[in-house]
Order: sequence, then structure tokens, then C-alpha cells
Amino acid sequence: MSAPEATTAPAAAPLPFGLTMPPARALAYMLASVTLAMTQQIGQNIVNTNIYQIQGELGATVAETNWLIAAYMAPNVSLSIALIKIRMQYGLRNFAEISLAGFVFATLLNFFFVHDLQSAVMIRFMSGMAAAPMSSLAFFYMIEPLPPQKRLTVGLSLALTNTTLGIPVTRLLSPWLLDMGGFRSLTLFETGLAMLAFGFVYALPLTTPPRVKVIGPLDAVSYLLIAIGFGSIAVVLALGRIYWWFEAPWLGWLLAGAVLCLMLAAIIELHRDSPLIDIRWLTSPTTLHFAGVLLLMRIVLAEQTVGASNFFQALGIQNEQTAPLYTIILCAIIAGGLTCAALLRPGRENWFYGTALACVALGAWLDSGATSLTRPHDIRLSQALVAYGSGLFLPAAMAQGMGGAIARGPVYILSFITVFLFTQSIGGLLGSAIFGSFITLRTSFHYHVLADHFAMSDPLVAQRISELGGSYGHVLTDLALTRAEGVTLLAQQAVREAGVLAYNDAFMLIALIAALALAGLLLHLAVLRLRARSATAPAPAAG
Repeated sequence: MSAPEATTAPAAAPLPFGLTMPPARALAYMLASVTLAMTQQIGQNIVNTNIYQIQGELGATVAETNWLIAAYMAPNVSLSIALIKIRMQYGLRNFAEISLAGFVFATLLNFFFVHDLQSAVMIRFMSGMAAAPMSSLAFFYMIEPLPPQKRLTVGLSLALTNTTLGIPVTRLLSPWLLDMGGFRSLTLFETGLAMLAFGFVYALPLTTPPRVKVIGPLDAVSYLLIAIGFGSIAVVLALGRIYWWFEAPWLGWLLAGAVLCLMLAAIIELHRDSPLIDIRWLTSPTTLHFAGVLLLMRIVLAEQTVGASNFFQALGIQNEQTAPLYTIILCAIIAGGLTCAALLRPGRENWFYGTALACVALGAWLDSGATSLTRPHDIRLSQALVAYGSGLFLPAAMAQGMGGAIARGPVYILSFITVFLFTQSIGGLLGSAIFGSFITLRTSFHYHVLADHFAMSDPLVAQRISELGGSYGHVLTDLALTRAEGVTLLAQQAVREAGVLAYNDAFMLIALIAALALAGLLLHLAVLRLRARSATAPAPAAG
């Protein structure tokens, strides 16, 4: 009797596009990444996008409402550092589930306990704390279904594009949500996104390395000092230009306390065998250079995230009137990300840096000619250039830095991501602080220059005051009161024109910074090429 023939199982069909999982499941992971990024970004930008509408509902001034931004960012900028060891010991997914559950809980509290500014500040602090791991999660969910060879190109490009879509998406959705129910509609939408993100994280597990017990007693001490230090810096940067840097003594005390806490944390970490953060690696020339480039670019990109939006707010143009502009900005960012996904390869990063800086410099220069009659449709091209440049720069920068982290080992990968996200958070606050302070100073300068030309003996000035005061002629019969109203209206127009000139100065300054950075990059590349040629040149034969 012959033996039965052995049957071989058919080989599994290769997955399309080189994915590591079926396309439907890969799409689910990418949707999870988008949802996590939007939850974090919209939660971060929802207040500063609608600050004038929110301050009315809370019965607070604009300066007081800015405490909501500071309260959200104070824990958010530092908690990502704790993720390094928490992920290694407990797993990022477990921590993320707890954080997302806390974020959902915090957003639900808006409907029951937020009745004034103080309660809103407390809830925003809780939201900022719970939202800390979402950026890292969004990154990991985007690269999870991709093969290793595409994670540093396609994966990084798509993941970083997610992190820059929050501002235009928030500005597009805010008018619609505010019309539905004001501040509660904004928080309801934030709650819905958080619930979707929680569902994605619960249903779709991430591949995580084996857990290792690495958290020690001193980690809590170090993190507490780091949290106080960075949180204080975040509050100073968020509120310094509102209360003004040299007029509020508590800003100086906060900054001094931040320096003291960070110095103590550095002393502790430098003398530990298993530190919470590797100070020596963070202060190495390569890492400092990389962080400096990221901060510089983040400050330059304030031209769009702060400059253009605040410029139109100063002219009295609301979010619903800027919707077409932000639609174009959103499309330009996506186009930049897709360009990186298609063309970014190791060794091409400098070309992306140069193109990004050129786009930002050109866009800011075009914006520097704005007037009080400029409207959103007038700057669509310039803002599209800036948005496209931002979409090109971040993926290239992270790809280059990630390559060095991978070469050092898997422990440094999450450390690098944490440093990257931290520089983006602090850089955003720093860019807003520098940009806003510069505009305040230049507005004051231009107003005084304009006011010096307002002489009552000047026939043109007297005629303008008479024309402006004439608008009150049908309600005021006293010529002195009519003249006083004319003077007031003329002063208001002078303040508006001074503000426009100040924004033009800021746009020109950003264009100059971007152009100088581009020139420095080109000079650096030229020097490297000359060195390469001299190194490969054949030595002259000995006589």
C-alpha cells in the first residue's frame, strides 16, 4: 500500500503596496493616526482660534482667557518626556488608553463644571495633561502598517503632515460649531474625537517591544522638577506678551523658578546610571544643532500660524470669512506631505530644506506689502507657499534625525520623537511670543510716528477730523463734541494703520530670517562639496 501524498499549504499571497497587513486593516491604522492627531491638534488650538468668542461666554477679558492656553500647554510640553520610560515599563498603548480615558473624562467635565474662567482653566489643565501622548501615538499608528524601508519616507511624511493640519482644520470647523452652540459645541466635538481615538486605540494594538522595569524612585523627582520648569516656561511664553514681559513681576519669578528646577533636574540626571533623559545626548552638538534648526523653522512658520490669522483679526475679519483661505492652506500642507512621501529619500533632505525655506521667504515677502484693504483672497498664493514649505520641512527634518537615532539603538528612537515633539510645542509658543511682542513694539513705534504728523494747524488733518466728526452730526449738535469724536475716530484709524505697518515689518523680518537661513544652508552645502572634491582629488606623484 502506497503512502499518501504529502499536501503542501499554498503560499500566502503577497500583500499589496508592500504593507505588513491587509489593506483594510492598514487603512484603519492610518485613520486612527489621523484621528489621534486631530484630537490633539484641535484640542490644542481650539481656544486661541476662538479666543474672542470664548471670552464672552466665560465673562472674562482676552488677557484672562489666554490662561486657558497656558493651562493646556503647561503639562503638555513636559509629560511627553515621561513617555520614554513609561512606554518601556508599561507599554505605550496601556498608558495611551488611560490618558485617552482621562481626556474623555476631562472634556465631559466641560458640560457640568465649567461655568467661569477658573473652572475652565482647571479643565484645560487636565485636558493638556491627558493629551500628551497623542502625537507620539499618531506617529506610531501611521508607520505601523508600512514595511521598514518605507517608514522613514512615506510613513514619516504622512505622520508629520497630520501634526500640521490642526490649525487650518480648527479654523474651518470653528464657525460652524460656534453657530450650533458656542463653546459647548466646540467641547462636544472635542469629546467626540477623543471617544473615536479611544476606540481606535482599544481595537488596534501596536507592536511593542518587551517590557522592562526601568522606572526608579528618582524618576518621579526628576520629572516633577522638569514638569515645573517646562510648565513655568510655557506659562511665561503664553502670557508674557499679554501682561508684558517687564511689567508683571510674577513672570520673572516664574522664569527664575523654571531655571532653578531645570538645573536641579540636570544635576540629578547627570549622576544617574539610568536617567529619565540622557542629558549628554541632548546636549551633544548634533542634537543641539538639530533642535536649533527645528526651533528656528517653528518660529519662522509663526508667519502663518500667528501672523496671518492675527492680522485679519486686527482688521475685524472673522473665521468664517477666512474659510476659503484656510482651505487652500490645508490643501497646500497636504501637497507638501505627499511630495515628501513620493520623493523623500536618504540624502535628499537638504534639497527639501532649501525648497521649504525658499517658499517661506517668498511667501512672507509677498505678505509684507499688505494694507488695511487687504483681504483673505489677496494672500492666497503667499500663504499657500508658506504652507507648502511647512509640509516639506518637517518630514525631511525628522527623517534625517530619525536616521541617527536608529543608528544608536531602539531606546533613542522614542527619545528622539519626544525631543522633536517638544521642540514643536515650545517652538510654537516661542514663535507666538516673539512675533506678538515684535508687533506690539512696532505698532507703538508706527503710531507715534503717525501721531507726530497730526497737527491741528494742518488743513488736511483738520479736514479729516471734520469729515469723521460729521458722521455724528445727526445725533450731536455741540460742535466741540463733534470735533472730539472726529479726533477719536482719527486716532482709531491711526492705530489700525500702525498695526498694519507692524505686521508688514514682521513679515519682512521673517522673510529676511528665512532668506539668511537659506543662504547659510547653500554656503554649508558648497563647503561640504569642496571638501569632498579635495578629499577625492588624486595626490600629485612624487618626483
